[in-house]
Amino acid sequence: MATTKATEQLDFDRYNQEWYIDKLVQGVVFLAGISAIVFVLGIFIFVTMEGIGFLFKDFSLSQFLLSPWWEPTDDDKPTYGILALIAGTASVTGLAMVVAIPFSLGAAIYIGEFATGKTRETLKVLVELLAAIPSVVWGFIGLSIMNPLIIDLFDVPVGLTVLNAGIILGLMAAPIMTSIAEDALKAVPDRYREAAEALGATRWQVIFKTILPAAKNGLLGAVLLGVGRGFGETMAVLMATGHAINIPDSIFDSVRALTTTIAAELGETAVGSPHYEALFTIGIFLFLITFIINLSADLIVRGIRNQ
Repeated sequence: MATTKATEQLDFDRYNQEWYIDKLVQGVVFLAGISAIVFVLGIFIFVTMEGIGFLFKDFSLSQFLLSPWWEPTDDDKPTYGILALIAGTASVTGLAMVVAIPFSLGAAIYIGEFATGKTRETLKVLVELLAAIPSVVWGFIGLSIMNPLIIDLFDVPVGLTVLNAGIILGLMAAPIMTSIAEDALKAVPDRYREAAEALGATRWQVIFKTILPAAKNGLLGAVLLGVGRGFGETMAVLMATGHAINIPDSIFDSVRALTTTIAAELGETAVGSPHYEALFTIGIFLFLITFIINLSADLIVRGIRNQ
């Protein structure tokens, strides 16, 4: 009888120990899960607190967004217009998408639909390695390789242009777009392929008439994530654009992006000055734009997975 009670007590103690361990693990996982949200909110609050003072100092939204003159260090009348910076960011990102979309979709189709075995695994590893290259290395490639190459090929005085930054940024965005696009193609049920082949469709007809239309939401999500990457990139764009405040007329013009303006000027401004607060206001604007783009991409990808 005593042995039975001792055994029951041991079982009870073991159950309590496992219960506490289970609750502890649940708590750790919960904290890890919400940490990303807490960090993002913390960053947004910090940026907002640093830049909100600028919004209440003779701030004009129309001048801020529509004026092409960014001259915060002018002694007579400093101006804080970001239209040229928005145009520079948009032109570089747009050209990057022209470069990245064909490469990423082509790579995703080949890896997902044609490559098999070791070939597929090798290509997937190579794509991941491309995504792991630091942005400063890409910027160095744009500065030291693409710059003289563009000058020689197109007979232009400067190679640090929209074309240079667009190509570099497109190559940077392509790996993540390829991974998301491949996931979208994998999400298409095999019965779609089998039904199309049973009707006599060729391999390319199956891809273009069946798989791509079925995966269009996921592919759009991949493109939006690439756009978000383009808007948020800093170092490579800083090194490849020429960093000139200019509304570009062609792909051979030098421009300046929103992110590079913050990176180049923040260290030289007095804390609490209008210039300092204006840079953080640009950060708020960038945060909102990239948040909207990434949220839209996430909702689109979730939608295709739930179908």
